[in-house]
Amino acid sequence: MTKRVAIFISGGGSNMVRLVEDMKGDHPARPVVVVSNVPDAGGIPAAARLGVPTITVDHKPFGKDRAAFEAELSKQLARFRPDIICLAGFMRVLTAGFLRPWDGKMLNIHPSLLPKYKGLHTHQRALEAGDTEAGCTVHLVTPELDDGPILGQARVPVMENDTADTLAARVLAQEHKLYPAVLRRFAEGNLAPLTF
Repeated sequence: MTKRVAIFISGGGSNMVRLVEDMKGDHPARPVVVVSNVPDAGGIPAAARLGVPTITVDHKPFGKDRAAFEAELSKQLARFRPDIICLAGFMRVLTAGFLRPWDGKMLNIHPSLLPKYKGLHTHQRALEAGDTEAGCTVHLVTPELDDGPILGQARVPVMENDTADTLAARVLAQEHKLYPAVLRRFAEGNLAPLTF
């Protein structure tokens, strides 16, 4: 049975685009909705051009009431009946209450070789640490930030003259390959970690 995938974004949605583009032909999943918490996120028109329905649940009117924001998110999401959620640059930390029904069904891509550099500013932190390689990780989402079981990692060398921006660009190119490959395997029921 084909899996139904919801993709959460907050920005330009380049990983979302790659996921949607890959979910064709013999792929075991299909995109059913792209969800954004930012009304003018660049990924919204990109999703529309790809023929994927979009919904926006702006977090700002909810202030610090995360439970109310997540309740509205859940209500909107339910209309699309997804089997899998892919976080693709979704810049809100979701609470355990929201995550519980999605245990083992939600993926995230993070721009570091986890468990290194959870959270933000990953590329700058890798450079400051003098790392010789960086990369990205796809993992199952748990209530602990950037902490779930790893389903895939891709590595890139850190160059001598790298800046956070040049390193980020090289890592992003690998994200665009890794995330679709992991999602395809995950939708087939294969949870063995993928590395390249």
